[in-house]
This record gives sequence, C-alpha cells and structure tokens, in this order.
Amino acid sequence: MIRAVASMRGVVLARTTVLARAATLVRAGVRSYAIPNTKTEETKSLIESKRQASLAGGGTKRISVQHSKGKLTARERIDLLLDPHTFREYDAFVEHSCTDFGMSSNKITGDGVVTGVGKINGRTVFVFSQDFTVFGGSLSQTFAQKVCKIMDRAIQAGAPVIGLNDSGGARIQEGVDSLAGYANIFQRNVLASGVVPQISLVMGPCAGGAVYSPALTDFVFMVRNTSHLFVTGPDVVKAVTNESVTQEELGGASVHTRKSGVAHGAFDNDVEALARTRELLSYLPQSNREPVDTRYTADPIDRADVALDTIVPADSHRAYDIKDVVRRIVDDGRMFEIMEDFARNIVVGFARLGGQSVGIVGNQPLVSSGVLDIDASVKAARFVRFCDAFNIPLVTFVDVPGFLPGTQQEHNGIIREGAKLLYAYAEATVPKIAITTRKAYGGAQCVMSSKQLRGDVNFAWPTAELAVMGAKGAVEILWRNDPEGRVRAEAEYTRLFANPLPAAQRGYLDDIIQPSETRMRIIEELEILKTKKLVNPPKKHDNMPL
Repeated sequence: MIRAVASMRGVVLARTTVLARAATLVRAGVRSYAIPNTKTEETKSLIESKRQASLAGGGTKRISVQHSKGKLTARERIDLLLDPHTFREYDAFVEHSCTDFGMSSNKITGDGVVTGVGKINGRTVFVFSQDFTVFGGSLSQTFAQKVCKIMDRAIQAGAPVIGLNDSGGARIQEGVDSLAGYANIFQRNVLASGVVPQISLVMGPCAGGAVYSPALTDFVFMVRNTSHLFVTGPDVVKAVTNESVTQEELGGASVHTRKSGVAHGAFDNDVEALARTRELLSYLPQSNREPVDTRYTADPIDRADVALDTIVPADSHRAYDIKDVVRRIVDDGRMFEIMEDFARNIVVGFARLGGQSVGIVGNQPLVSSGVLDIDASVKAARFVRFCDAFNIPLVTFVDVPGFLPGTQQEHNGIIREGAKLLYAYAEATVPKIAITTRKAYGGAQCVMSSKQLRGDVNFAWPTAELAVMGAKGAVEILWRNDPEGRVRAEAEYTRLFANPLPAAQRGYLDDIIQPSETRMRIIEELEILKTKKLVNPPKKHDNMPL
C-alpha cells in the first residue's frame, strides 16, 4: 500500500513538472515543442527526393529530345487534358522489381507511366499517361499494375478512362512478366467495355502487343507525323516479306484514319488532340448508369430552316451534302464527327438537339451516292452499338440506294459485314428516330433504322422514295422482254413508288413532314422518348456476325 502511494506521487510529480515546463514555454511565446527526430526528418527527405525523381521522369536531356520531336511529356499532356489543379496522382513512388540484365541498379521512380484521377469540365476521369522518357515508355509488370489499378477504380466509380499512349512496347528485360501485364490490361479493357467510356490517344509509338489495348477501347485518336500504330515494325516486315516501308507508311495516322479504320480521328499536334478529347467527353455520359448531361442552348427548339425545303435536288441523280442537312438541324450547327476520313459514304458523330446529346448517322450522297459497302457498314455498326451501350439516342438520316454490288464486295464478305449494321440497329433499345430524305432502296432501307427494326419514330420528307429499287432498274427487270413498254412502265413505277405515300399508307412511316420542321419534330419526339422502356430477352451474350 505504501509503495503504491509512493508510485502515484511520483507520477503526479512528473506530470506537474511537464506541465510547468509547458507553461514556461507558452509564457515565452513558444506554442509547441518537440524533440527533433532525426529518423523522421531523414524519411521525409527521402520521400521528397523520390517524389521529385518521379516528377523529373527520364531527366532534362530526354525531355529535351521529346520536345524536339514535337511531343509533350507525359505530365504536360495530363496538365493540358485535365482541369487546372485537379490531378491527383497514384503510385508515384512505384519502381520495377526486375533484377535481370542489370535492371536492379537501373530504376526510375514512377516506372514509365503516370496514373491518377482528375476532372474534365468538372467531371471525374481516370487517366494514365505513358512516359517515353523513362525506359522508352516500355511496359513492365509494375507499370501494368499501375494502369490496371486505375482502370479497376474507374469501373467501380463509374467514370471514363483516358489512356495517353507513347511507348516502345514490352520491356524486354522482364520477358513473360511484361506480356502478362499486357494481358491484364486487355482484360480490364474488356470488362470496362460498355460500362465506362474508354478513349485512347496514340501520341507516339505503339507497337506489338501494345496495340490491342487501344483497339479494345471505344475511340482511338492519333497525332499526325509523331504517332505510329502497328503490330510489327518496318524491320520485321522487311525480314519476313522483303517489303520496304516506313513507319508512317506502315502505321501512321493517315493509314489508320483513311485505310484501316483503326483510328477514329487524327490531329496536327498533342495540344489539339487533348483539346478535342475534352470536347468529345462533353457528349458522353460518365458511365452506362448515368444519362448525358443536358446543356443549355440558345438555339430555339422550334427554329425552322426554310433552306431545308429545297436542299434536296429535284433531280435524284444530283448529290447534296448530308452534313449541311445535319448542321441546319442540330443545336448551333455543331457536330463532333467520328471517323471523318474513313468510309466517307456514311457520316457518324455526336451532336445536340434541345441540349440533349444524340448520335447522328447519315448516308452521304456526295460519296458513292451514299451506298452501303463493307467499310461503311462496320463504321456505322460500331458507332450505333456505342450509343446504345451508353444510352445515347440515335437520329438517322436515310438516303441510300442499296448495298454496293461487285465481286470485290461479295468476296470480302459484304453479307456478313452488312449484317453487322442490321444487327446493331435491331438490338438497340435507345430512342431511335429516322428521317428519310430521298432514296431508301432494297435491303439497305431495312437496315437503316427501319420501323421493322423497332424504330420508334420514322419520318420522311416529300422527296423520299421507299422501294425495292429505283424505277429504271425495276422496269429493266419487269419489262426486259418489252423494250417499248419500259418508258411507260418507268413513269408508272415512279408514280406508284417514287414518293413516300405508299410506305406511309402502310404504317411504315409515322408522318411525312416538311424538311424545315425537322428540328422541332425530332426534339419533340426525343422529349417523349426520355421515358422509353425496352428490354431485350435475357441471354448470356449475343452472337452477332463478326
């Protein structure tokens, strides 16, 4: 008992002494005091030095080389892409774990990719930016883990993922670990597909297995003269096929936007590419769980454009520009076109009507009379499916003479490829509005958002013609043994079918409208269709013709 009391007195005395010292320091003007911790200060210093190393990337010399090629660094690209001061970086201290080929003594903090989250126009996006100044932007196991982490977070949070690609490919020193890293990223691309928008910007080299991640995303954009996209480079092509080709000829922006259709657009420099990506995101929702934001527009809903009443030539053989039609109808005359230089006989892109984001599809009479071929069918089908996945209404402008005939198209699979567009429209459950401006012939008429493919509203202009084929082709078949009767028969066929009335009388058209009223009528129907409910039969997944 005596010992316990003595112990308590000692504790009280010690506490009194500490309080007295604290009071003395307060009177002296010292608000807090602490014994310096050398270990803590060293740790803080180490953390700061590592952070600065991560920010420096491959160093000033390699950054200068990057700039000399007309390219921005990974961090500069992020700064331009995102709203100011919104970027929060993840895994800045990560370093690779490879020990082969002298890599254990060759580590750069961050390991070649900058990852994190930020805002674009106030909305959350996840981003990764490959750093070519660090090991040529090559992908390691830890590099892939950083990318996978933010993709997982994007899916969970319901926010878009933007990848800025500038990489030499797999990190050879890591062997199969690097390949496994690519496969892990591909898996995330597939899981995110249709859940959150995925956008890839190819801003430098992208070769080998690395190309398949952009290919799995929703939109691929390239920078002219500085970006290249190919499975095997010029040296391998030369060795295998004895074909001499440059990087630009093999996989430059012009190749992929005009010939292959791999890329959805190309821009002159990094700055333009990043600015246009910000613009594209304004038309898209955060995820498949959210609607697209409606934006205020000063463009009147009931605005009538009388120029539309005469925009379609009286002579059905004369062309006109469907883009002129679209711009006169949509808000403020603005459309963000997708794949502008590929399959130009069909036009796809995003616009707004009454402030609401919509997907535009339109046959282009200026190019091959707007005929559907393999490339046009695939281009439009993928766009339709994207809009359907993210609940963006579809507005289709129809002026199609049919599918392109010929052995080249048949042998290359026009039946299968054309079926993709039919399938895309048929499975789509979003609001679908179609306006036939002139020709709608044969199977192509069925494909282009027809009433039978669950089209919600189908309008036609007075200039529309819905038929199995044009008058001239029809009479040559029906009256092939009566040349003298063809002229009279052609006039009769034109009277019966070269106008929208027969289709309207059968209920295949909901109304024949004045072209100048098109904007108002579409916006009215979109408002009604906001509460549309349509569900496809339950299934594991579909089996569209691939």
